[in-house]
Amino acid sequence: ILLKPVNENVSLFAAWFRLVYTIVSLAALLNLVTVLQLFHHTGMPAIFNPDQTYSQVELSLRAFRSGWSLAYIFFGIHLCLLGYLVYRSGYIPRIIGILLVIAGSGWLMDNMQPYLFPGLRINFTIIMIAGLGELVFMFWLLIRGSKIRETDLAGIN
Repeated sequence: ILLKPVNENVSLFAAWFRLVYTIVSLAALLNLVTVLQLFHHTGMPAIFNPDQTYSQVELSLRAFRSGWSLAYIFFGIHLCLLGYLVYRSGYIPRIIGILLVIAGSGWLMDNMQPYLFPGLRINFTIIMIAGLGELVFMFWLLIRGSKIRETDLAGIN
């Protein structure tokens, strides 16, 4: 809603990517619930022998990691779109938009690298240090965001 006056379609698109990120993250977390259930089957007879249980746990943990990485790809796209909107807004400092695009690019590179270049062992975690932009944006919203009036947003088009 805050960035809707900048570009309604891109704002809606960014919101959809954030929603998909949330849904994929929750689906990935269900794999951790499966791990918990495999180890805490009190009152129930053991269904698997220990080797089978550990194999199931390993499978669930790998599924969690894959799902979590996939979720961060959607999150990275969301941040890039959000950064674009912030940059174009005129009522939020442009540097925050740049930092958000850098952070989104870091999330994308870090989580797409295993799919695009599986044999390459480059760690893009350093790029995610730019995630500082996410914190700066959060604090800006807390401190200055409440002072933006609808009349300020009306002249943005």
